[in-house]
Amino acid sequence: MSTVPAAAGAPKKSRPQVTLTVLRRESLSPHMVRIVAGGDGFADFVNNSFADRYVKIIFPQPGVEYPAPLDLATIRETMPREQWPTTRTYTIRRVDPEARELSIDFVVHGDEGLAGPWAAAAEPGDTLTFTGPGGAYNPNPAADWYLFAGDEAALPAIAASLEALPADATGLAFLEVDTQADIQPLSAPAGVRVEWLARNGEPAGASRLLVDAVAGAEWPSGTVDVFAHGERGYMKALRDVFFTQRGLERSQVSLSGYWAQGRVEDVFQAEKKLPVGKI
Repeated sequence: MSTVPAAAGAPKKSRPQVTLTVLRRESLSPHMVRIVAGGDGFADFVNNSFADRYVKIIFPQPGVEYPAPLDLATIRETMPREQWPTTRTYTIRRVDPEARELSIDFVVHGDEGLAGPWAAAAEPGDTLTFTGPGGAYNPNPAADWYLFAGDEAALPAIAASLEALPADATGLAFLEVDTQADIQPLSAPAGVRVEWLARNGEPAGASRLLVDAVAGAEWPSGTVDVFAHGERGYMKALRDVFFTQRGLERSQVSLSGYWAQGRVEDVFQAEKKLPVGKI
């Protein structure tokens, strides 16, 4: 498969709706599944230039009839809120313009959640509808070195960001997963040391592995560019490491909570406006 970096496309605020067809499902690890989708709808996909580009996948509510074709904007204008489809935010792992397909990786923990079970059961011919993409991060070419930190939810974005680095880049990447079996092959410059941190049964979002690894690491000299994303509690702890302990400037750090332990995404997103949800 031939892949290329994302090309500049629509303005960041453009969020077209796209409907693709599932082409295949790939098992990446015991807890991660990749869905590759494409088809005629790929013509509606407007790529962007961000390494962490993401989409909001639309999941119709069971038992609710929606006008065909499914159109989220129309539904929100014409149907009561309690009948609106559910959306879940996911990073695009890779776009292949030549093959006219894109890949999205899903964390799967049995029947837990909405998107994971859907991905685990998806078959060729199924429909994948989303809005986007959005995005915000690209590695800073002026940085002396790079630091990446995240859990499974951030793994696709970190993997894509590692691939976007120049070949001579140096840095550190700390990736927390459930077990050693969840380690995946990544394409990173030889100068970037990738360290996998296995919880080995400790619940996701409850571990100190990621925070302690970043705080205790020997940092190279020079100006660092940081990409740290994942569970909200982890990111709050890393915020103190980056800004209080290390004295970094805000412009050096891309820091975001992708999810919060014990919260579904709708609650998590609503809490972003409250003190508990601010990173």
